[in-house]
Amino acid sequence: MSAIVIRLEDAIGRLLLAAVVVLVFTGALSRFVGHPIIWSVDMAQAAFVWLCFFGALKAMRRKAHIGVDYFVAKLPFPARRAIELLLSVVVLAFLATMGWFGIQLTLLNTARIFGDSGISYAWVTAAVPAGCLALALVLLAQLVRAIRSGGLVYSPEPRSDAGETPDERHAASVRTTGEL
Repeated sequence: MSAIVIRLEDAIGRLLLAAVVVLVFTGALSRFVGHPIIWSVDMAQAAFVWLCFFGALKAMRRKAHIGVDYFVAKLPFPARRAIELLLSVVVLAFLATMGWFGIQLTLLNTARIFGDSGISYAWVTAAVPAGCLALALVLLAQLVRAIRSGGLVYSPEPRSDAGETPDERHAASVRTTGEL
């Protein structure tokens, strides 16, 4: 089931990206020839908002969000894990808050028409609660997996053939050689 959902998310993301490119290109070309298609820019903007959340979701699944982990990476594994677990709870709280206000924003915009497209602006703002919910579900699954496995939430922690993490190998090396 998970693989099907991931493939569906990827397909929707690709479709949205293609739609943005086609709509922007068509809009620019139509303006160039003197017959602008006004709604194309509106639809491209709407597709782009949804595309951003699908991109964030893909990055969350791959643990590929940008992070500055210079100092955290130097911490011992247990401290690093504790920081990632705490950070996950903070991010989940942020996503819940943003999702809640996204719902309020969507409800406020049901009567508003999006540009010249004739569609409700709520279809655009609905990307916020939908995206936050999807991101929270993925993060929650990663958090549960990290708690059960004893691993990290955000950083892939490579293990050697012996099942050791780099920190465990380093600690063993320091114990035997005395060198940092």
